[in-house]
Amino acid sequence: MIETERLILRRWKEADREPFAALNASAEVCEFLPKQLNREESDAFADRIEGHFAEHGFGPYAVERKDSGDFIGYTGLSVPRFDAPFMPAVEIGWRLDHAHWGLGFATEAACGALAYGFGSLGLEEIVSFTVPINIRSRGVMEKIGLHHDRADDFDHPLLEPGDPLRRHVLYRIRREEMA
Repeated sequence: MIETERLILRRWKEADREPFAALNASAEVCEFLPKQLNREESDAFADRIEGHFAEHGFGPYAVERKDSGDFIGYTGLSVPRFDAPFMPAVEIGWRLDHAHWGLGFATEAACGALAYGFGSLGLEEIVSFTVPINIRSRGVMEKIGLHHDRADDFDHPLLEPGDPLRRHVLYRIRREEMA
């Protein structure tokens, strides 16, 4: 478990699956993702997250607000499931319910996950990636100290040529860069 000022990043509970499915079905949340997920696909995603914890000892944590106890999404670290020029790597990522955007929760949770990755896990580098037009996620990446080099941008190998979401920007941060 990782605690920040306003959030708890924790392992998943069965009760998280319903709000997670609603989040994954949201047009706003999935705007820069290949598709919205139905309940079965969302549950399969939650199962993959649990499998990641079992295999690697870390993963995307459920994010809970301390003030309300509400599940608002996930933030954490994972090993991407595809080959790319920057692999092997550990990625930091997040997905929060639209109602909780603009409140600094993604940045706060990501800072906690970065500290855990560099501290407890002893990682040397953490990456993050998204489509170029996802300005909100890119803003979080920059706020938490990741930097972008256009030479690292790549075509996501799990998306077909011609897919408007195929091109991705890559951000990085090394342990010694953490403030």
